[in-house]
Amino acid sequence: MCKNLLIRDWLHMIRKLMDHKKVEITTDFLQCLETDMSVHVMSFLDDPADVVRASAISHFWRHFVITNGLAKKLCLKCFPQLSNIVGVIDAGEESIDSVEAEMSDAMKWKILERDHHAYASLHQALTKSNVSSKDCISNAISASSTDNYPDESVVNTLNPRDRFIRRASYWSSKGQSDPAASETLIYKLRDGIWVITEIDIQPFEAFFQAGKPIYSAKFVRFRVGYPKNPNEIEKDASQTSADDKFIWSYTSRRFPMTQENRLQPFKLEEPVLCIGGYLQIELLGRVQTQELDGLFYICICYVRVLGRPLFPAFDVEPVEPYRKFLLKHYPKNLIFALQSSPSNEIPTMRRYEEEMLWERIGLLENLLRGIQQGPNNPFIWDEDDDDINEGLIL
Repeated sequence: MCKNLLIRDWLHMIRKLMDHKKVEITTDFLQCLETDMSVHVMSFLDDPADVVRASAISHFWRHFVITNGLAKKLCLKCFPQLSNIVGVIDAGEESIDSVEAEMSDAMKWKILERDHHAYASLHQALTKSNVSSKDCISNAISASSTDNYPDESVVNTLNPRDRFIRRASYWSSKGQSDPAASETLIYKLRDGIWVITEIDIQPFEAFFQAGKPIYSAKFVRFRVGYPKNPNEIEKDASQTSADDKFIWSYTSRRFPMTQENRLQPFKLEEPVLCIGGYLQIELLGRVQTQELDGLFYICICYVRVLGRPLFPAFDVEPVEPYRKFLLKHYPKNLIFALQSSPSNEIPTMRRYEEEMLWERIGLLENLLRGIQQGPNNPFIWDEDDDDINEGLIL
């Protein structure tokens, strides 16, 4: 108890010093304590701004904060995934490639200063960014089962529409007699550093079946991680689950899913840091049977993962061994990692172009299927698409 009260008093004193208030103190306590104890006291500062301000109290405090890497320690305490970063590159300066044993004290101090500024800025970008969220899925990897592969492949869940031209677009599991049977979908996330905040899923409404049943799950759960061996992960989606090939570093709680034909948002309890990772969506329980065979199915129309990118202020460069990175810091671009775009014109145009691309892909797929299967090939006609088709002639 006494130790905790002493630490509290020291922190109170530190904050007064940072606020430039008069403190009756004859001796700098940092110079009186052992280094380990001083680091322990300073570790209770939970704001990178406090760490930066503490370094401005005096020359001795600045040397102490930077030498002991307090900004980096704060980042690692809040985001353990950053422990995979083994070095820093400041894009605004010349790279330092000297061997440590041959570096002068001035060069070593320059490296410590560089790392201090990089991690202080990184923590600020991770926690105080106002950048608008973007979809950070790169591609679909696998599903634990697929009913009709490849027509009902997990790749279809990347299409924001519930159909390509004249054909339904969705992923479907295999049918099960047990309503408790679960399924998993795995996606590759975009490269770089992302802060994931929300995952949106739209169950599929079978508009071509009687009663238009919706094949949702009862619950959903999310995991973020990386493959044990990246060489074993197939680049194209398959019917085989790759769950046993991954190490999951984050697991969410279970979220209830409603049996409704809409994009359902699932906000994570806290932002999740991801560096070039993978997402697993676990679909728990089934609610809808198919009239044709009486089996339970889960069908998903669309999946979207919303996250904040730290690029162009920060990026990573993979190095050996596996899952180790260099942090690339672009100080002049930090403003872009903290503020939202002043206009939605560019994101809206990109979204429009993506949707047009999906329409063209769907048209080409249907043409190829028609050629392969002949005149008896069944199409699901959507009269609402006729107006769209006029603008899709290549």
